[in-house]
Amino acid sequence: QVQLVESGGGWVQAGASLRLSCASSGGTFSSYAMGWFRQAPGKEREFVAAISRSGVYKNYGRSAEGRFTISRDNAKNTVYLQMNSLNGEDTAVYYCAARPRPLSSKVTQAYEYDYWGQGTQVTVSS
Repeated sequence: QVQLVESGGGWVQAGASLRLSCASSGGTFSSYAMGWFRQAPGKEREFVAAISRSGVYKNYGRSAEGRFTISRDNAKNTVYLQMNSLNGEDTAVYYCAARPRPLSSKVTQAYEYDYWGQGTQVTVSS
């Protein structure tokens, strides 16, 4: 059973940066495509970014394009989300997710991922 634990969230002012981490255990990390989603109060879970098993292919949601960068370190069983130029609309709980199948640009829905972390809160104050 794969377990995912997010960290790195917090409270920041608009314009600041944060790096989220998601540590994986209980499975072969390099065999999973990884994704980041977020959910703000009263809103549906939103796709943020995804990365292939090798780390070569990356896909970003509209809100993340140009500001966020997803990366992974298979030796450390960890996926990262570097977030720059944060604004109030980025306030949400951020979740990482694992998918034991290949990734494509069409894989942007939460139901396409099998394992989820408990989330880390990001609050951006303007």
